[in-house]
Amino acid sequence: MTSISRTPWLKGLLYLVLTLYAVITLIPFVWALSASFKPLSEIVSGESNFLPHNFTLDNYKQIFLQEPLFFRWLFNSVFIAACVTILNLLFNSMAGYALARLRFQGKRFWFILILAVLAVPAQVTLIPTFLILKAIGWLNSYQGMIVPSIVNATFIFMMRQFFINFPKELEEAAQLDGLTPFGIFRYIVLPLAKPALAAQAVFVFMGSWNNFLLPVVILFDPEMFTLPLGLNTFKGQYISYWNYIMAASMVFTLPALSIYAFFNRYFIQSVTFTGGKG
Repeated sequence: MTSISRTPWLKGLLYLVLTLYAVITLIPFVWALSASFKPLSEIVSGESNFLPHNFTLDNYKQIFLQEPLFFRWLFNSVFIAACVTILNLLFNSMAGYALARLRFQGKRFWFILILAVLAVPAQVTLIPTFLILKAIGWLNSYQGMIVPSIVNATFIFMMRQFFINFPKELEEAAQLDGLTPFGIFRYIVLPLAKPALAAQAVFVFMGSWNNFLLPVVILFDPEMFTLPLGLNTFKGQYISYWNYIMAASMVFTLPALSIYAFFNRYFIQSVTFTGGKG
């Protein structure tokens, strides 16, 4: 098979397709960024201009200075997403390591159960989650937002695939040095699992950061709203303040972009490690 790198026209075609895809992907973001500096009247006028005719910072002043709960919504989103990400990294990696390396009764059953959970849409579990949280008094609370999301079957499976391909020689050497299974996991395995953990952190953080369904079901106090739910308050029955929504959306996008940019270099490594044998 002819390598793309050895065929200049194929390489050029690939770059052209990727460039077109990047442009198509960036157009909505660029329009939203431009709209965040426009007055509402210019946005709803129907004009397709990307550059604002009447440049203004009033939209950002409104959400930062006039909206009293915006910083509370921002804190809620950051706190919940950070807790969910950290707990997922811990529990998913522990479960993945146990399924890949440890021997225990019912191991195959639990693995099949985790695979079955992957086929269940998250929307199906919303009502049972609501009823359970209501029964234990966790509605409209941080723990109600965090606890149902602290494990994820997808990333348990991903971590299992990573640990299956992890060199056993390192664990055996650590075991000869007297480390317990937990010590091997803590001091040998986790530090070398950074690519998989980084990729998982990006996806988990962005999933929690963008989550709208769970907050809209269990949160009813405006002070407990996350940013996605708070942004929805700018949409009224008769008028939607798209200028404020676009400005808040830009602020909302920055943490996710920062996390992705910081961990982006680990993605290729994680794909390489987690795509091995089953």
